[in-house]
Amino acid sequence: MDGANGSTPDHFILLGFSHSPQLERTLYVVILIAYLLTVVGNATIMLVSRLDPRLHSPMYFFLTHLSFLDLSFTTSSIPQLLYNLSGPDKTISYAGCAVQLFLFLGLGGVECLLLAVMAYDRFAAVCRPLRYSVIMGPRLCRGLVSVAWGCGMANSLVMSPVTLRLPRCGHRRVDHFLCEMPALIRMACVSTAAVEGAVFVLAVGIVLSPLLFILVSYGLIAGAVLRIRSSSGRQKALNTCGSHLTVVSLFYGNIIYMYMQPGNSASQDQGKFLTLFYNIVTPLLNPLIYTLRNKEVKGALRRLLQGHSKPRKE
Repeated sequence: MDGANGSTPDHFILLGFSHSPQLERTLYVVILIAYLLTVVGNATIMLVSRLDPRLHSPMYFFLTHLSFLDLSFTTSSIPQLLYNLSGPDKTISYAGCAVQLFLFLGLGGVECLLLAVMAYDRFAAVCRPLRYSVIMGPRLCRGLVSVAWGCGMANSLVMSPVTLRLPRCGHRRVDHFLCEMPALIRMACVSTAAVEGAVFVLAVGIVLSPLLFILVSYGLIAGAVLRIRSSSGRQKALNTCGSHLTVVSLFYGNIIYMYMQPGNSASQDQGKFLTLFYNIVTPLLNPLIYTLRNKEVKGALRRLLQGHSKPRKE
């Protein structure tokens, strides 16, 4: 039991939306459908990017990793949420909570960095088109993805233990539907100013720095697009960047609101629905955004459904 002596609890109680059984029943159906669609959508992107040789390029290499991240991100918490919504048992073991927190922080950090890598890829494609294939070689692509994974997981390795070790004086009730860092910090019975300061510093490195890089990259891309004389050339450049910009806006808006003010009580009421948004809605929309706005992906899907994944020989 997590007593005043600070010993480790054997489980936590995820309150979630237990104050409204009707809301829980509605959410169960909506979240189950959204999760199944998320699995199908992201698995499809991974499959077509792997099977269609026309999509063996840096852009789709990064998109495959983004889809894998989204799939892992939702799977780290949604099955537990569905279990809690389906009955009276709202508990999660301490080990399960620790794993959930680690994956949630780690995969979220990786996605922040991966979106910055994808912005660099778009910068190279639009601003350095003649040298693009040289700049974005397979070795650099693998290296950039490895750095994103390594830094994201390292951030989680630092913050997860710090968050879990905060004294809670017997409190087990987490006012959330998953073991998310802001909710766990609010449970502490001691001052969390030092922890919140550390979170803010790491958030600058893992959230704001990639976002600043993305904004600078797209500033340079915008300058290059304005110098393109043909309207068709400008439209092509905009199309190749539009999907990524939409995904960045959806993801970063919620992440910044939640993690730049982790202990702020003003965010508590909205926090659950914001978390639902970037844990369910964003991974669900990403495959649609990249599919509906991308002729190459739609063509690959069509060829895959028709059984022609390989390009025809002339």
